[in-house]
Amino acid sequence: MNHSIRNSWMAAVAMFALLFGAISYVQVIGANDLNDNPWNQRAVLANYCNDRGAIIVGGKPIAESVAGDETCKYQRSYAQPELYAGITGYFSRTYGSTGLEQQLRDELAGSSDQLFLDRVSQIFLGSQPKGASVELTLDPAIQKLAYDLIPDGQRGSIVVTNPKTGAIIAMVSKPSYDPNLIATHDPAKEQASYNQLNQVPGINLNQSVSGPTGALLAPGSVFKLVDTAAALSSGKYNKDSVLPNPDSLPLPGSTASLPNYAGGDCSVRSTADFPFALEQSCNTPFASIALDLGQKAIADQAAKFGFGQDFGDQLKLQSAISVFPKDLDQAELAQSAVGQRDVKATPLQIAMMTAAIANHGVQMKPNLIKTVRAPDLRVISEPKAETLRTSTTPEIASQITEWMTDVVSKGIASGAAVPGIQVAGKTGTAQLGDTGLNNSWFTGFAPANDPQVAVTIVMENVDVLTGAKLTSPNAKKIFEAVLNK
Repeated sequence: MNHSIRNSWMAAVAMFALLFGAISYVQVIGANDLNDNPWNQRAVLANYCNDRGAIIVGGKPIAESVAGDETCKYQRSYAQPELYAGITGYFSRTYGSTGLEQQLRDELAGSSDQLFLDRVSQIFLGSQPKGASVELTLDPAIQKLAYDLIPDGQRGSIVVTNPKTGAIIAMVSKPSYDPNLIATHDPAKEQASYNQLNQVPGINLNQSVSGPTGALLAPGSVFKLVDTAAALSSGKYNKDSVLPNPDSLPLPGSTASLPNYAGGDCSVRSTADFPFALEQSCNTPFASIALDLGQKAIADQAAKFGFGQDFGDQLKLQSAISVFPKDLDQAELAQSAVGQRDVKATPLQIAMMTAAIANHGVQMKPNLIKTVRAPDLRVISEPKAETLRTSTTPEIASQITEWMTDVVSKGIASGAAVPGIQVAGKTGTAQLGDTGLNNSWFTGFAPANDPQVAVTIVMENVDVLTGAKLTSPNAKKIFEAVLNK
């Protein structure tokens, strides 16, 4: 009898311990992961019909709660929805939330620790729960300009930042969508819209990241800025170094070779200095640098610029991690050095790399949040500019800046030139297999001697001529718009 009681008692203790452990995991260890899961409806349903705080740009709400119907007192509404969908995300009864709607759920719902006293006050007054409002760093005019510079039907992204502070001035991508279609109170319309949007190439509402923060793309020749920083940091190269510049570079251990870039004047010189190699975006000098320095030197410099790292805690958007591959043989290293092979970067990563060069080698945390205000409009959060990492020395950043200005004034990025202002830039053309199409890039900043704005543009799956028309000239328009404000 005692033996049976003891066994029963031990089984009860074990079951209690298992239950306690499961509850502890859900409430503590796994709480953030569960809350971050866009398919977790519990957090959404808990405040779906409440007066959720507004997301504001330029003093006007781009997401807010408006009067609903008899079944739900409030309805989430999005203004200029396609323009801001990649940032706001959606807030759906069925499909959860994404974007800032998800990452700032506590502030917008009024359930953050900073709003505890407001919640107590609302309970005593018997008033409807109300969330905090969030004002973004975005400039609405630059946001719209950047969005309109991507043609309808074209996949692409544009990121505009202040390199000194990390503040994001504009961040757009196409294709986009209307979050109102997913936030509707009509379940049938909500499901139909969700399924229809997921059929559009470039839109996948099942993903928590996309566009500038999530699209992992071959960076092509903009990665040569990493090679250049690695070379100068190594002590084996300096501003006067002479680099081999053959028309093609035999890939070690392979029957293939790496051709030089055919779109510039690389073929007129068998050797090149750094200015010429960057101006004409020659491939073989940078592949030779990588083979000389070795994989570790290139990988370490890529990491200092942010490859394999996150963006810090001020972005408030989920993001993909950019990749410089590991365990490369010599042939793969040579291809990776020109941003091909398995090198992948988000548009925001390339923007942050360039901003670090503009900011004397220091990379600031990218930031979308200007202020968070309680329902009574008092400021409860106002993020300040913070350093994320040091990418290179001020001297190396200054030297690369000088060469990037030559790329615009004398090289293949001349389309980005702004009269009376010194612009620093670099183009990139990442070949997509044997399709004849490319990812076409521009990244740069201005004024070069006192950077106020950094611009990164990528157009996906375009031919060379289309890419040239949609990158450097569009960067010029953005530089002018920002600097003329």
